[in-house]
Amino acid sequence: MTTNTIDPTTKGRPLPELLPENKKRITPKRPRDVACWAVAIAIVAGLIYTTATNENYQWPVVFGYFTTQSILDGLVLTLVLTVVSMGLGVLLGLLLAVMRMSHQTPISGLARLYITFFRGTPVLVQLIFWFNIAALYPHISLGIPFTDISTPVDVNAVMTPLTAAIVGLTLNEAAYMAEIIRGGFASVSRGQYEAADSLGMRGFTRLRHVIIPQTMPAIIPATGNQVIGMLKGTSLVSVLGVAELLNSAQSIYARTYQTIPLLIVASLWYLVMTLALSVPQSMIERRFSRSTRRPAAVATATKESLL
Repeated sequence: MTTNTIDPTTKGRPLPELLPENKKRITPKRPRDVACWAVAIAIVAGLIYTTATNENYQWPVVFGYFTTQSILDGLVLTLVLTVVSMGLGVLLGLLLAVMRMSHQTPISGLARLYITFFRGTPVLVQLIFWFNIAALYPHISLGIPFTDISTPVDVNAVMTPLTAAIVGLTLNEAAYMAEIIRGGFASVSRGQYEAADSLGMRGFTRLRHVIIPQTMPAIIPATGNQVIGMLKGTSLVSVLGVAELLNSAQSIYARTYQTIPLLIVASLWYLVMTLALSVPQSMIERRFSRSTRRPAAVATATKESLL
């Protein structure tokens, strides 16, 4: 003998997971569905045919340069720029997000000014600016204020193309991450803050144990998109002479005049890296979204206990 499955937490309403109407339904194929598939297949087949048969793509040249040492060196530098700039950008963005939510007007105002400036100017302009910062400050001194302890710094020697690339990408990324993290903080209800206060949590302890874990489901997807955007955005540092992936390809076709094949090589590597980054992003999203989904096991266990 069986009875209706009732969830005590839903005041007598049946569990949504067990309702028969929520089961996967089989939709019959209609003529327009077949037509859409036919058009899509025709388009893809046409693209594959013209790509494979057009000799101007020079596929032997593409495959010949795909794993050359200079291309692989540029690939490694691209990954290093992405990891370093993204890591520093997340840390600085977290600090800016906390400042932005501060009740102290001067602190929140500084964060707002930073975010407005770096989001409102093109990243390419910022990269060129940092590369030429020595024109404004050729020499600076680092030391302890109000003392004679200081160390002179030659800005022109320190701000190499690689340093300018990391600084420019990091500062720009921090502005976007600050808004993403702030949006994650805003997704946490006020009751969670009050519950943390009632437990005696203050400051960093509340942030670490209560707020940040609940913001992850909102932050992770957008952060994953930013990582992929950063990976592709590193191509902009080629204007500074940094030998990343695109610059390595440009150096080769500047000698061989095989522009299209080398651009295809760079594009294929960017595509491969983007697809590779999408896999861990999806895994992390599923990991942090478990708390927002009702596991099927819970429904099954409830059903068995009520039979």
